[in-house]
Amino acid sequence: MFCGILGKDFPIRSPHFHRTQIWFHASCRVAILDCVFQKSSSTVWQHFLCLRTLAREIGVLFGGKSVVLENMGGKVKQETKPPRINSLDALGPYIGQQDNAKNFVYISDIPRLCKDEPCMLGVDEAGRGPVLGPMVYGIAFCPLSKKDVLKTLGFADSKQLTEEKRDQIFDEMNQKDYATEALGWAVEAISPNTISMSMLRRTKCSLNEVSMNSAIGLIHAAIEAGVNIAEVYVDTVGPPEKYQAKLKDIFPKFKITVAKKADSTYPIVSAASIAAKVTRDHALKVWQFRERPNEEENTFGSGYPGDPTTKKFLGEVDLVFGFPRLVRFSWSTAGNALDKKAYDMEFDDADDGKDAQSKATYGSEKLSKYFSASKNESRKRHEYFRERCLEHVVEF
Repeated sequence: MFCGILGKDFPIRSPHFHRTQIWFHASCRVAILDCVFQKSSSTVWQHFLCLRTLAREIGVLFGGKSVVLENMGGKVKQETKPPRINSLDALGPYIGQQDNAKNFVYISDIPRLCKDEPCMLGVDEAGRGPVLGPMVYGIAFCPLSKKDVLKTLGFADSKQLTEEKRDQIFDEMNQKDYATEALGWAVEAISPNTISMSMLRRTKCSLNEVSMNSAIGLIHAAIEAGVNIAEVYVDTVGPPEKYQAKLKDIFPKFKITVAKKADSTYPIVSAASIAAKVTRDHALKVWQFRERPNEEENTFGSGYPGDPTTKKFLGEVDLVFGFPRLVRFSWSTAGNALDKKAYDMEFDDADDGKDAQSKATYGSEKLSKYFSASKNESRKRHEYFRERCLEHVVEF
């Protein structure tokens, strides 16, 4: 085996492989592992895992990404580390690569101090009220000894800051050395599709439950990433006493504080608020319509019901399919717009025969009329069944 970094080769031998190379491509900033072996065994596999880890560390060391080429019996597998958000410019392209019909979670690089020292962690959300777009939950964590970093960055409630100021702070928290050495963050973007399905399914899941599950999941993700959490501060959803008791049951070792307007009181919650708000803003900017592939500009506004642009967007209803997935169908604003213009949908339910003949709203038509036979029309069985004398049998 030989390991070449930036053009320099270091002879390292491995008896388990015919050919093994780890090298760093300087122009592409990519670390590559290429290894070949004929006979697989547990020992060979353990050696390979060690080599793969080494290749990844080389890629990270030189500020690039690692590509692992596994050549086993002629089969080649390529593995690329996911892109990192290290500036505001990288946020939009990252979100644009995600499936906006599903949730996604992003966790920043974890500073070494956050693993070695006790940390505070803040939780907040953005986009809870709008009828359009995702709701984003964010967390931020920082060592208790580095509270001055939060003050230096100027964290405040993201709703009280202008968009330009939020973007500036987000850029600094991901680029300034004093910030990246002491502050980490993570977000979960909860798609409008997920929100609608949760609130409209037979066993309903309220928006508060969706919110709490996201917050708890992000705290678990921080723990799994190695963050040494000591204190947790949360902007409340619903009664703060019940929420705090629930979190205390799940995380008994942490000091937990759940309060109203926590983003205005605790700087670490403000940091989480900015991460969430900036992520949501850029998710809307790069939103790609599956239903309208040629639509490039934002024609839907901020997503809040009072926005004139949003009102106009909600007035453009497809009579059959309603709205694109950007819209939260579980919101009354969207439901009222559908009731006024879209066709009524009728679903047959064997357990609810009395309601099968529900009346349509004034001025609308039932979609089922296009698929049902008229009362005077006697339906003939398909030719396939008549030619073969096949009958429907209920009992033998």
